Amino acid sequence: MSEEHTEQDAPFANDAIDTLNAALEQLQAENAALKEQALRYAAEAENVKRRAEREMNDARAYAIQRFSRDLLGVADVLQRALQAVPGQVEDPAFKNFVSGIEMTEKELAGAFEKNGVKKIAPLKGDKFDPNFHQAVMEQPSTEVEGGSVLMVMQAGYELFGRTIRPAMVVTAAKTASAANGAYNGSDTASGGTVNTQA
Repeated sequence: MSEEHTEQDAPFANDAIDTLNAALEQLQAENAALKEQALRYAAEAENVKRRAEREMNDARAYAIQRFSRDLLGVADVLQRALQAVPGQVEDPAFKNFVSGIEMTEKELAGAFEKNGVKKIAPLKGDKFDPNFHQAVMEQPSTEVEGGSVLMVMQAGYELFGRTIRPAMVVTAAKTASAANGAYNGSDTASGGTVNTQA
């Protein structure tokens, strides 16, 4: 009788095993999905943390940007004052005054350097870089190739690689015709006659 009972229970046992196996597979799949979701949330949290740290570091680094931009005018005025000093100064009081301006300019330059503000002063012949230079004029030149810096009119400054003020430069004309484009009075091919009847 116990054998009959086990034979009759065998289909129920197989169904129970199949049901349990299906439930186990479902739980394993759900577990894998939850693990993947937890890893994604952890990665997202790490990315948010890194982004916040980077933004805080940028905020600290560039917090002085507006202040330093305001001080650039002071640096320019000191530079112009030193350039305007005559070559030979006899008056000792005036010599002391000029010496004070020089020391003030050096101190300001040191403060800029200490806080990450660097001067952008390209040399004659350097390639024009629109990220650091602003072309205010273009001149024909035989000294440097076209598109290169010919002269610096006002130095620029950068703060940790970010341009605060571009250097204002004169660039060499890119075409040879611009260098030869000066007016020549003997040129009769163009503009020989003017129609005055209107």
